[in-house]
This record gives sequence, structure tokens and C-alpha cells, in this order.
Amino acid sequence: MSRVRGVLFDLYGTLIRWVVHPETHRAVFARHGLLREHAAWGDQWAVGPGDGELHLVHSVSREAYHAWELERLRIRTRAAGVSEERIEALVRDLYQVPDTAAFAAYQEVAEVLAELRRRDLVVAVCSNWGWELEQALARVGLADAFDVAVGSAQAGARKPHPLIYQVSLARCGLRASEALFVGDSWGPDVVGPRSLGIRAVHLCRDEPAVRGRAVPPGCPEVPRIADLRGLLPLL
Repeated sequence: MSRVRGVLFDLYGTLIRWVVHPETHRAVFARHGLLREHAAWGDQWAVGPGDGELHLVHSVSREAYHAWELERLRIRTRAAGVSEERIEALVRDLYQVPDTAAFAAYQEVAEVLAELRRRDLVVAVCSNWGWELEQALARVGLADAFDVAVGSAQAGARKPHPLIYQVSLARCGLRASEALFVGDSWGPDVVGPRSLGIRAVHLCRDEPAVRGRAVPPGCPEVPRIADLRGLLPLL
């Protein structure tokens, strides 16, 4: 088996966490006097592309991707019964909801990433994220911590679609057998990478958001760690 030459990280829940949660869609609908329509809106977190979705045609440019995001919101607001004359103002506010969140890096992230760089490993982010992934890293002080940053918006596919891992490996200059993937979500961060021959480490932090989530049974081939310091002895 090839030695590990590079480590690919998921972003949210692995490297960063919320310190201010985003505004709820219910609050946005309420400001517009549309609480009845909000009852038909559904899950706030289901407005984006689904896990594993391929969307190359929408990822040809920043402008094309943002236009696709806005059109998805328009389609869903119509389905929720919002009248045409009120759609654009509502969509504008819904589109800005992610900007109301604030993130911070987990406490151990900077020291672990610095140690990986000291060991001369390629360090990368591979995340289901919007077009502004590099700006998000800059806001949490991680702009210079990675050799490569690949977000689904620009890659044209969301984990666990094989394409996003393939793009990440190519940009890192790594073969699958030389890479290790670290993340907190079993399907996108363990099953997906392993399907391409990338070794994986499952991160299960001891915090409320994780404790409330069903954790799949472990397997001998996938180490499970409680924070990123647990990664270092595995390399």
C-alpha cells in the first residue's frame, strides 16, 4: 500500500463550526407576511443540490452557478404558493440567508494543519460548498493553510459523486492510494472516498450536533477519531 502523501478534509463539522447560526427561512417568510406559504416550504436545508448530484452545466462560471441557485429558489417559492409579484423580493432575502451565519475553526485545527505541512504532506479541502469556498476559508483564518481547496459548486458535483474526489486528487497531484480523507459525514466523507480507493478516517466529535446523529457501526478499515489530533498518530 502506498504511503499517505496528502490529506483531504471535509470543511463544515470537520474544520469549522457555526458560532452564529444562519437566519431561519421561517423568519424571512414572516418578514414578508408569508407564514402560510412557509408552511408549504419545507426543510430549510433542502434548497440546494442534493448529495451526490452532478451539475456540470451550472458550474461553468460563478454567474451561471448563482443564476441556478436563484432559479431553484424561484421554483420552490412558486410551489409553496407565493404569488409572482412577491417572489423576487422573497428570493433575494432567502438567497442572503447563508451570509447571516458566522463560522470559526475548531480549536485544534491550526496546529494539526501546521503539523501536516511540517511533514511535507499535501493538505486540501474537499467540501460540498458554494462558489465562495476560498473566501469562507479566509474568514476563519485558514486562507493559507491549504495547498488545494475544491468546492462542489466549482467542481460540478457534490460528494459523494466520484467527480469531486477525482478533481481534488488531480489538483493535489495524488493517486487515490496516496490520499487520506477526513470528515464527519459517513456517506460523503467515508463511503464516497473509499469507493475510489481513498483511505478514510471518520471524525466523530463529542458535541451536541454529533451526539444527536445516528453514527454507523465502525469497521476495521476506517479509524474513528474524536478530534483532529487523533489523526496525527495514524500517519
